[in-house]
Amino acid sequence: MWEILFRHPDFVAVNKPCGVSVHQEEGEVSLTQTLAAQLGLEQVWLLHRLDKLTSGVLLFALNQQSASELAQQFAAKTMRKTYLALATDKPSKKQGWIKGDMEKSRRGAWKLTRGMENPAVTEFGSHSLEPGLRLFVLHPHTGKTHQLRVAMKSLGSPILGDTLYGGKPASRMFLHAWKIKFDYQGQTFEIVASLSEEWPLRNIDFL
Repeated sequence: MWEILFRHPDFVAVNKPCGVSVHQEEGEVSLTQTLAAQLGLEQVWLLHRLDKLTSGVLLFALNQQSASELAQQFAAKTMRKTYLALATDKPSKKQGWIKGDMEKSRRGAWKLTRGMENPAVTEFGSHSLEPGLRLFVLHPHTGKTHQLRVAMKSLGSPILGDTLYGGKPASRMFLHAWKIKFDYQGQTFEIVASLSEEWPLRNIDFL
């Protein structure tokens, strides 16, 4: 059963656990079919994606009209998303912007280049939690594959548990889609997905 964060007549937000793929994997029932059955509906529409290893807010439309309207907002990049990440290595800077084109690298990974033709753009800040552990608050302004994972590696602070990009091995990859904020039919919605028990911090009131 999915943890329902918010249900509206036109859309629903769930808290996706780490390790669950948004794509249908061989021999498995798709995520959209599972959620539709849980909600007692024939169909739901997946509006965006999270990496299999990323947890947090995932938004689905409940009818074709809202699917079209909300998908346009994702395409226009008017959805305001906030992610949390943990890293053990000191970053080259503690806050600011990470910008650059991305191109395919080895083993299914991507890398950031100096080009600015179609750049990935991420705004970030960070807070020291304890020696050797830092919390990053990430605001992606574009939606490229592995964007935040590549951005963190480019800072010299790969995400804890993200071994593909040089992060230290851990029980999971510590990247979480914490908040999504958007306007819909004259109303502003902000949906928050709480952190699971695996995270070494539960109180994030200081953010």
